[in-house]
Amino acid sequence: MTSHPEIYLWLADAVLALHLAVVLFVVVGLVLTLVGGIRHWRWVRNGWFRWCHLATIAVVVAQAWLGILCPLTTLEMWLRASGGQPGYAGSFIGHWMQQLLYVQAPAWVFVAAYSLFGLLVVLVWWRLPPRRGRVRQQQPPKGR
Repeated sequence: MTSHPEIYLWLADAVLALHLAVVLFVVVGLVLTLVGGIRHWRWVRNGWFRWCHLATIAVVVAQAWLGILCPLTTLEMWLRASGGQPGYAGSFIGHWMQQLLYVQAPAWVFVAAYSLFGLLVVLVWWRLPPRRGRVRQQQPPKGR
């Protein structure tokens, strides 16, 4: 059976894109929740969205405090190594997504940043809680 390293590299880029999407979900999700609270957008109080958002940042904060490398990073690096590529030498998209996603700093910087961001998410949750159950649509008045 022949090995196809390009498949591993394609999968590594897909995992990197997924990782970036998770980061965007957390960051943009908080921004949209804040803006939506001010503008009274109903969807920002959606329980599923808010629980997923809170759970995602809780996992990130827990990993930072425990010193655990993100499983998506671990998987991506394994796929790159399996494809014979140590790093981002061959993929333009991978290179730029890596530049956006992986910042070089001491571990305590990430623990502090993720913890503060997590506290902000909790504060927004407290000030703008999700709605419980289904929100009923108002019925238009009968007549005329």
